[in-house]
Parts: sequence; C-alpha cells; structure tokens
Amino acid sequence: MEKNGLGKRLNAVRKDKGLTSDKLSEMCNINATYLRQIEGGTKMPSLPVFISICNALKVSPDYLLRDELEENEVTAIREIEELWEKVPPSRQALVLEMIRAALTHNE
Repeated sequence: MEKNGLGKRLNAVRKDKGLTSDKLSEMCNINATYLRQIEGGTKMPSLPVFISICNALKVSPDYLLRDELEENEVTAIREIEELWEKVPPSRQALVLEMIRAALTHNE
C-alpha cells in the first residue's frame, strides 16, 4: 500500500473540511505529530485510527483508499447511485421496477 497516496488524500479531505491537523488529531484522540506523519506518508495508521479518521471526517474508507483498491462491489454501488441521481423523479418508479425485474428474472 502506498502511504503517500493515502496521506495526500487525507490531507486534502481534512483541508476541504476546514480542519487543522491539531483539530482532527484531537477529534481522533491521536497525537498531531502522528497525524502529520500519516499525511506525509511516513507512517501508516492502525485500523482503529483509520476508522476514527474516517468517522471524524465523515468520509468512507474506500474514498481515502481509492488509489489502492481494485474495483469491487462498492465501486458498482457508487456507479448505480450516480446513475440513479440522473433519473428524473417521474421515471424513478419505472427504473426501480426494471431493476427488480432484472434481479428476479432468473429465479
């Protein structure tokens, strides 16, 4: 896993949310120096720290790890979600019925 990719994305999200590294580290109960090391790519967070960071930033783990992850079910779900948002409300019932029909077709 490339630590620098995770760190850069984490840094960008933190700044986009208007948080300082001191504030985010406080929210995650970690040392600010440790957070800066994660953002700089010299340290990799433990799973509990990573989850804490995701929760504090209100961002999904796959967003922070997107450079590392291969396509998976989350990728497909996000694509479906993006397509759904483009469907006008007047056609959503039809689209939903089409999806249900496709899923039950071979049962």
